[in-house]
Amino acid sequence: MADKRDYYEVLGVSKGCSESDLKSAYRKLAKKYHPDLNPDNKEAEEKFKEVNEAYEILSDSDKRARYDQFGHAGVDPSYGAGSGGYGGYGGGFGQGMDFDLGDIFGSFFGGGFGGGAAQNPSAPRRGNDLRATITISFMESAKGCSRTVRVNRNETCPDCGGNGAAKGTKKETCPDCQGHGQQRVNKRTPFGVFQTVQTCQRCGGSGKIIKTPCPTCSGTGRRRAVKEVTVNIPAGIDDGQSIAYRNMGDAGPNNGPAGDLNITVRVEKDSIFRREGNDVWCDAPLSFMQAALGDEINVPTIGGQAKITIPEGTQNGTVFRMKGKGFPVVNTKNTGDQYVRVNVEIPTKLNKEQKELIRKLDKTMKEKNYTKRVSFFERLKDLGK
Repeated sequence: MADKRDYYEVLGVSKGCSESDLKSAYRKLAKKYHPDLNPDNKEAEEKFKEVNEAYEILSDSDKRARYDQFGHAGVDPSYGAGSGGYGGYGGGFGQGMDFDLGDIFGSFFGGGFGGGAAQNPSAPRRGNDLRATITISFMESAKGCSRTVRVNRNETCPDCGGNGAAKGTKKETCPDCQGHGQQRVNKRTPFGVFQTVQTCQRCGGSGKIIKTPCPTCSGTGRRRAVKEVTVNIPAGIDDGQSIAYRNMGDAGPNNGPAGDLNITVRVEKDSIFRREGNDVWCDAPLSFMQAALGDEINVPTIGGQAKITIPEGTQNGTVFRMKGKGFPVVNTKNTGDQYVRVNVEIPTKLNKEQKELIRKLDKTMKEKNYTKRVSFFERLKDLGK
């Protein structure tokens, strides 16, 4: 008896612990070391035996009292009337214990040990969500449009109304499980006989059988069908955004609610515009003379052409803002802006006369005409000091 660990130590509880604390500690350790969860693990198997032995003694008030007073000697099989080797008090592991293994191992064995609650397969369940993708142009995303998509989905069978039985018939109670959907089975293990609960194989857990299945849906209650859905795409939608159509997905099993249809919108790139948030950007070319003398030019917007004024002396890369010319913000009255970046184009392929005119023009220029150039050469002077 000297080689055995203290039973309270085995279960990790104090000597004066309550029955509920004792039971809680046992459940935790029994789950941890159970052989089904630790196959071919001799150490876990021995731990499981040790935990069961400790709990069998301490869960019995008489045995616990003797153990508290005399230690292991007080519960030795040769003590008093208890004989027949370990397990003489209950006939072996798993026998004579007053706890329910179902709530310990239910999550691992599908409600197996003692019959944990399982989901009713006959209960209505929500159908699957479906997805589709639509590609539209840049301008269609700015102004809005509509598309028709074909969706292949499960629909409630119109002939049987979703119950799976042929017209004039109905589902019947499964004779194997008497409508419970589960059957109790005794399993003999090295640790005793455990009662498990498993899904009824005949009815698949529904508790009902269909003797005459609906010929349209083969007893499933649903059938595949193609549905055309008109998708209204709001102005301002961005690339990658989705539109949800409630209850347009798969019909749910057992007449459950339908899932949703989620439409993802893909927007093609545009050769002129680019989008940043709800703002629009584009580039506009300017001639040397327009930039130098100023001008009024037409620029494209998502709503058509519009004019902007170019002041004289405009530099290359200058950005002009056109308020309210961007994308509409979906489901609001707000709109973004448009930004126009001007690119000053230097003339090429000049003839002799044009070159001479430019040289004459350059000779008339003063330092004050070139703000950036003046500041650049001032920096060079500072670096040379």
